[in-house]
Amino acid sequence: MDNLVKVHGGGGGYDSDFSDDDREGESSERGLKRKHDNEILQKPFKKGRYSQAAHRSFHSSELDREEARNRRAHLISMNAFERHKKFVGDYILYYGGQMADFKRSVSKDKTDQDVLRENHRFLWRDEDEDDMTWEKELAKKYYDKLFKEYCIADLSRYKENKFGFRWRTENEVVSGKGQFQCGNKRCEKQEGLKSWEVNFAYVEHGEKRNALVKLRLCPECSFKLNYHHKRKEVKAKTRTKGVSEENEEPSKKKKKKKRSSSHSKKNKHKRHRDQSTTSSSSEAQDSDKDSEAGDEPEGQSEADHWRGPAPAVEEKSREEEFDEYFEDMFL
Repeated sequence: MDNLVKVHGGGGGYDSDFSDDDREGESSERGLKRKHDNEILQKPFKKGRYSQAAHRSFHSSELDREEARNRRAHLISMNAFERHKKFVGDYILYYGGQMADFKRSVSKDKTDQDVLRENHRFLWRDEDEDDMTWEKELAKKYYDKLFKEYCIADLSRYKENKFGFRWRTENEVVSGKGQFQCGNKRCEKQEGLKSWEVNFAYVEHGEKRNALVKLRLCPECSFKLNYHHKRKEVKAKTRTKGVSEENEEPSKKKKKKKRSSSHSKKNKHKRHRDQSTTSSSSEAQDSDKDSEAGDEPEGQSEADHWRGPAPAVEEKSREEEFDEYFEDMFL
């Protein structure tokens, strides 16, 4: 029994691989070696295997920063109107209310066409250009772009003796509407057009005004225009040349002088009946030649060139030539 006790007590050559006494030194050495190897293999940018837990405040601040970054990116991706709607929605969710309270009233909104209708004038005067606002300047700029030679008419209420007139736009001038086509806005006939001159009386901005306008209409639309009373029709005027009138006046004077000379010669023939027949025949021939020369237009007989200075011929200016060229066009 004593031997057994000794054996179990660690004597007698009995040993165990799992004994704590012998393994303590080896485990410590291995741990130090493993730690040294881990330090060598540890990379500078790599975090440790076992890191400490972050504090709760640090964790919440990081979450807030990340949320703010995402929210900023979301707001930048939206346009101004979508961003406005989002802020309004957040305001209503936080403070309460309705979307109808934030809707803008559209009753006072005006487009450019509304501004033109309010400030347009059929004819602008110097008095109208006083105290110009941007609305009046816009209407005046539109008025300057219109063509005011002929009008476009609205004859839909001709039985009530009510007519509407407006000036032509550039597209209508190019297409010939109102000049080579009927001036009624609902008619496109091109045959039998007549030019009419109308005294247009209208009320504009509470003020009565008159304007003398021209328009060209087909026979049917002319009947509508003259349904109540006849308007003035504009016709082409035949111009007499001033040069021909100047040439006619000296020819008439020459004729009168020659007639008086012939009468005086006849009286002389009566007084002197004893003269020879040859002299009377020669005088008669001279008188006939003079009468023929008076009847012929100037410039045809060579003797007329030596009687006096040539009549002055007035040269036409460029404006007069243009007026004659466009005489039949603008009626």
